[in-house]
Amino acid sequence: MAAPKTGLAAATEDGIDLFTVLSTDFLLSPSGNKVDLKELEGKTIGLYFAANWYSKCETFTPVLARVYHQLKELGSEFEVVYVSSDEDHASFERFHSLMLWPAIPFSDLKSRRSLTQRFQIEGIPSLIILNSKGELIRTDGVELVNRYECRAFPFTSERMAELEADEKAKHASQTLEKLLSLHGRDCVISHEQQVPISKLVGKTVGLYFSAQECLPCTKFTSKLASIYDNLKEKNEEFEIVFVSMDKDEAGYLQCYSEMPWLALPYNDESSRALARYFDLQGIPALIIIGPDGKTVTKEGRNLINLHLEMAFPFTEAQIRLLQEKLDEEAKGYPSTFHHVGHRHILNLVSENRGGGPYICCECEEQGLGWAYQCLGCGYEIHLKCGREAEGESTGTKQAETDNSSCAFSSSGL
Repeated sequence: MAAPKTGLAAATEDGIDLFTVLSTDFLLSPSGNKVDLKELEGKTIGLYFAANWYSKCETFTPVLARVYHQLKELGSEFEVVYVSSDEDHASFERFHSLMLWPAIPFSDLKSRRSLTQRFQIEGIPSLIILNSKGELIRTDGVELVNRYECRAFPFTSERMAELEADEKAKHASQTLEKLLSLHGRDCVISHEQQVPISKLVGKTVGLYFSAQECLPCTKFTSKLASIYDNLKEKNEEFEIVFVSMDKDEAGYLQCYSEMPWLALPYNDESSRALARYFDLQGIPALIIIGPDGKTVTKEGRNLINLHLEMAFPFTEAQIRLLQEKLDEEAKGYPSTFHHVGHRHILNLVSENRGGGPYICCECEEQGLGWAYQCLGCGYEIHLKCGREAEGESTGTKQAETDNSSCAFSSSGL
């Protein structure tokens, strides 16, 4: 999201001090002490818009805290200022206590609203980056911190260009060994033994990012395990390696106990490094690596949900073939149907007309391409889920008819 240089950035360019727009002359430390605004002068500043009640803020805050701590240790001139959207003062204090940086006082509603409006904040968490002159340089600080961590500093366009060039070079020279051999490791593990990474070379490999506490992960793991077993029965050259996103080793062990495939040994930093490398936006995620060691697709989860084991080997040619088949099958679906449970008319839509990507409101799994969608409220489901819902609707009507008949017969007797 590119924000125009209005508000605070424009005020600074006109020679007005950045924080003269605030209604207070101090910030608050997490312990409640006053912090003079002068301590921010000459620093790159991240305005952190967040709230305790939103899970994505709870997830991102410790990531930002780790980066903030690392930058402080390196002596970087970086500061973060918390702009709260908490429900009340007690919630603000609890959430701010988890942070390492100062905040605009919760009582200063005018300043918080002003900053939110000036930077057109439409969603949280949001990290707006201002340079040492107070000029707006980035509105995508959350994405950059998640992707590059402390390497993103000082968030300039020059720095971003360097990081992107470095990433491009790494992806160009990517091999399976380089991906999995972090910290000199030359093997992955199965439930019984260690397996040399060299034994996976030449196969299609799925890197499965998942975690024990994630409900969508639990559901997808079950489906993926069934697909994996089917492909193994067919002797396909396919393997999966679990990359844990668990908070601790206990969660990792419990999560892996339900999986039939290989895994990387638990290492929080290695897992985060791989997640950053592939720029993951959420879990579960299935990254497909081809026999040549290059990334085939980051949409393995989507493709499994759409095509089951037929998605293998996940190549463009295979997916194009399956998509053509789906397009042909879609011709046999009704263009609309009345969803009894949803109580709305659902319309058949294609990918080009709003069909994806989406989260199916029936099975809560990802979808892409053809879908049934309520144009009024955005309710959207897989075609197969639509067929099942339509079948259940017919079955319900038939059951009602049968029950009425039985009741009539009983009355007749």
